Amino acid sequence: MRRRATTRRLRRTLLAGVAALAVGLVVLLELTGALDRAELSTVDARFQVRGARAVPDDVMVVGIDDTTFSELDQRFPFSRRTFARALREVSDDHPRAIVYDVEFAEQSDDVVGDNRLVLNTRRAGNVVLSATEVGKGGKTKIFGGTEAQRFARATVGNGLLPEGSSGALRRLPYAIDGLRTLSVATVERVTHRPVDRSRMRGGGAWIDYSGPPGHVRYASFSRVARGRFKPGTFRNRIVVIGAVAPSLQDRHPTSWPAGEMAGPEIHANAIDTLLRGLPLHDTGSLADLLIAIGLALLPALLGLRLRPFVALGLGAGAAVAYVVVAQIAFGRGLILPVTVPLIGLAVALVGALFVHWLTASVERAQTRDLFSRFVPDSVVAQVLERADTEDDVRLGGEMLTATVLFSDLRGFTSFAEGREPSEVIGVLNRYLTEMSDAILDHDGTLVAYMGDGIMAVFGAPIASGDHADKALAAAREMLDRLERFNAWMREQGMGDGFKMGIGLNTGDVMSGNVGSSRRLEYTAIGDTTNTAARLEGMTKGTPYQLFVADATHTRLHDAPADLESLDELEVRGRRAGTKVWALRPVATVPGDVPAAEPNHAPS
Repeated sequence: MRRRATTRRLRRTLLAGVAALAVGLVVLLELTGALDRAELSTVDARFQVRGARAVPDDVMVVGIDDTTFSELDQRFPFSRRTFARALREVSDDHPRAIVYDVEFAEQSDDVVGDNRLVLNTRRAGNVVLSATEVGKGGKTKIFGGTEAQRFARATVGNGLLPEGSSGALRRLPYAIDGLRTLSVATVERVTHRPVDRSRMRGGGAWIDYSGPPGHVRYASFSRVARGRFKPGTFRNRIVVIGAVAPSLQDRHPTSWPAGEMAGPEIHANAIDTLLRGLPLHDTGSLADLLIAIGLALLPALLGLRLRPFVALGLGAGAAVAYVVVAQIAFGRGLILPVTVPLIGLAVALVGALFVHWLTASVERAQTRDLFSRFVPDSVVAQVLERADTEDDVRLGGEMLTATVLFSDLRGFTSFAEGREPSEVIGVLNRYLTEMSDAILDHDGTLVAYMGDGIMAVFGAPIASGDHADKALAAAREMLDRLERFNAWMREQGMGDGFKMGIGLNTGDVMSGNVGSSRRLEYTAIGDTTNTAARLEGMTKGTPYQLFVADATHTRLHDAPADLESLDELEVRGRRAGTKVWALRPVATVPGDVPAAEPNHAPS
């Protein structure tokens, strides 16, 4: 008990150290932002797992694509008259707003075309123009400056968005360089009310992409400019006009890993996100840290209360459950941190596993040192295999149902007379090795050697349900090995060999250690043991080498056909007769006495 208490204290100390290490790691990672890029990748993965939402109905893209270049046969940038014509066609279909994601900062060579674009913008009355070059106070040179923008009744927004890891566009700030972003300017003009800036602090609000590239409703710019679209296509929708052709290089990675998305479609998703009230939000730095610390502490807390593998299993299950919860929360608009909490949990789990391995090694060494003083090696191995279930193995006495085997070598005493002690010991050791291997190979426990006799027990000190079958199998193998041993004896010129007597009996035994503090010995005692010894002795003077008590026979799962019943025999020390089964001999050995008659013990 003292050793177990010491091991528990060691485990608690090490688990506390592991918890401190894991917590320190997550605090460092959160404060330094070292894994921010990896965390963003998990957000991207959550978009893909969630899948595409329904196609947004409030926004639409008119794209300057490869079809446009082939149909218009113009170089980009197109003439202002072409842009003005496309604007006129869209505005005549009564959209809620027209977002021109093309920068008109400089005058072109076509003054008439420039004026027509300004006039068509004024006529539409709901145009938002994109700017990427912004001066002090958010001023731009779109249409030549502020006065022309007022005349055109146009709103100007910053067409840029901040790039995250790998250049991906995931966030939408309220303003950049003092100018509202294009999406914010559009939504505020359409709704006539300001966007909640508090939701767009820091890096900006999350753009809730509705799907992968190409998911938003789409029309080709050239066909729109020529009026070749169904009336009502743009009615009550916010229409974003801009470059989508790859050659125009306005394509960017986003939260969807399935290729790059064109700038106009990114703005369309941002506008849709604003119209839906910025549904995605994260938990904040403090909450992220507390979540990571909580998961980092979990394995240590479980390890203090539960058995090691149960604690490790629950810790691993908690990791899986947290990932599932994070995905469910994402579907409902909450972005939980994943990378740092899982790394903290993983480090704590690995640390707890190391603690378990280390303390188990200490316990294993202590158990081996303790048991090896009085338990055979096979028993020690079984005990160590079950070291995690301490309550199943006790060092004191324990009543178990087991099968006891006794064996004795016939004629060895007379064989040893007149021979050199070294020769006798050598033969005996060879014989005991053969018999011991047969017993150990069938999970038997060697209790004692008694000269050329052996006592073994099956099903103790580690209980098993098939101890009778294993004992019988071991006895049969012992007889087979005896034949090989006798053949070796003949080869060595030491005579024809020996016969053997084996007795098997099944019942309750007191399994445990006897002796003193200086000398301990494992044994299994009781009436079952005495009867097994008596049965072994009763094989003398019979053609049988193996007697099996009926108590053993009834416990066999599949009794062999070569076991024959001898009915009841009188066993010394027992009042009632005992039904005995015997292994039928292969051939009757000349000179053997016939089998014992029922109800009469052999002499």
